[in-house]
Amino acid sequence: MRENLVIVPTYNEKENIQLLLSSILSLAVNFDVLVVDDGSPDGTADLVRDMQPGHDGRIHLIEREGKLGLGTAYIRGFQFALEQGYEYIFEMDADFSHDPADLVRLYRACADDGYDLAVGSRYVTGVNVVNWPIRRVLVSYFASQYVKFITGMPINDATAGFKCYHRSVLEAIRLNQLRFVGYAFQISMKFNAWMYGFKIKEVPIIFTDRTRGESKMSSKIFWEAFGGVIHMKVRSLFRKYHLPALASQSE
Repeated sequence: MRENLVIVPTYNEKENIQLLLSSILSLAVNFDVLVVDDGSPDGTADLVRDMQPGHDGRIHLIEREGKLGLGTAYIRGFQFALEQGYEYIFEMDADFSHDPADLVRLYRACADDGYDLAVGSRYVTGVNVVNWPIRRVLVSYFASQYVKFITGMPINDATAGFKCYHRSVLEAIRLNQLRFVGYAFQISMKFNAWMYGFKIKEVPIIFTDRTRGESKMSSKIFWEAFGGVIHMKVRSLFRKYHLPALASQSE
């Protein structure tokens, strides 16, 4: 079984992608990388292709036509990871808001400490965000508090997009039934993992806003999350969360 795969969705990330791939591939722990590119007109996919030779098959690329959304990009990446037999699967932004060095800490939380899901958390030890305007910090922080209140899920950074999953989590969650795109997708993945009883660890990180390229955040994504949380909680009241046999490494 292959061990680690980092999934990086991209759209117009030519300023960052090669630097990010080099940073990940140079870490002390071996990580393969899958870039899921949504038809970037700036040539992001071409830059990924340029780096593939000479890296022993550690850089993978899936190209999609048009902007199909963050959630569907990750679902496609999860499917690839499970098909290829990876044990630990990571989510990561392409813009260096997530420090590549923290991949090792997320990996250790799962591989060494026995957690099924490790979340790179901005809010588990206070507010660890750099270069965001105060309004965006407040919206993000109180969004996580809102999620805790509605769902009861004991996670301080519910919208975090920097994570490590053991493959058993992705095998248990019904990926083909997830419909959310942005923040709501990140919330629903954590909520499902929690409802299935998987062990979750928040690993404190420092989140730094991008310095190159443009943000893909929109008000539509935020409002999807706001309403999606209520919808998700109500649906959960009518579902039974049973793990498949041998799905959890902690059993």
